[in-house]
Amino acid sequence: MDEMDVVIITGLSGAGKTQAMRVFEDYGYFCVDNLPPALLPTFMELCRQSVKKIDKIALVIDLRGGGFFDKLFESLNELKAEGYKYRILFLEASDEALVKRYKESRHRHPLAFEGRIVEGINFEREKMSKLREAADYIIDTSSLKPSELKEEIVLRFIKNEKEDQFLINIVSFGFKQGIPLDADLVFDVRFLPNPYYIEELKEFTGKDKKVKDFVMKWPESKKFLEKLTDMVEFLIPYYIREGKTQLIIGIGCTGGKHRSVVLADELAAKLKTDRCRVITDHRDL
Repeated sequence: MDEMDVVIITGLSGAGKTQAMRVFEDYGYFCVDNLPPALLPTFMELCRQSVKKIDKIALVIDLRGGGFFDKLFESLNELKAEGYKYRILFLEASDEALVKRYKESRHRHPLAFEGRIVEGINFEREKMSKLREAADYIIDTSSLKPSELKEEIVLRFIKNEKEDQFLINIVSFGFKQGIPLDADLVFDVRFLPNPYYIEELKEFTGKDKKVKDFVMKWPESKKFLEKLTDMVEFLIPYYIREGKTQLIIGIGCTGGKHRSVVLADELAAKLKTDRCRVITDHRDL
């Protein structure tokens, strides 16, 4: 049987299971939230037989399943018998931290039947104690920021991944068609000489060498690219530290066919390193 990397995320409500699942999702895991434990063996078999190979799976299983939860250990034993390997990540936090989170979010604790958050927390701790003992990793998130929880998870589970998971998407665009809605950073290159007004260049695009040579022959073009590259390279480690896995940079000119295309491609070539994956998207080309 092909070895699959299976992580079961569980723990106390409000301790960060959803945040943990998003971390695994960012690293290419196929994620399912609130899977009934009785379906575990069937689900694993479906993944194994899927046409598109699924070999990294993260499943959130907790007491929201109600009576289904009691089947968890039976299903885990069945997985072991069938040769599947898995690791259990248990997330917890102090009563004070959990109460504060529920107060701030104004959500009701799923096990606080009479509305008392503390009673729900105590009941859940008791019900989850056996699973906590079986966990491979226990993380207390009481004082962890989301970025710190991510660091803990990457350290324990993603250690074999390459460090090039940070994705930079550089989008060239025309201001006539609007700024990309999902851009984190936007730069305007309309201050550069425009090939559109050069008769022999007008019908070509920034992908053509003659247009690229025209745009990049100006001192201001070279200086802008140098300063932009320096700034983005400075920012990347800090974005990673704060938990970002993707940076979308918009570079715009008037129509999105000449200057922005050239600068997007030039910046992409400068930023490609072992730790980053860079993709260009010429939206209006």
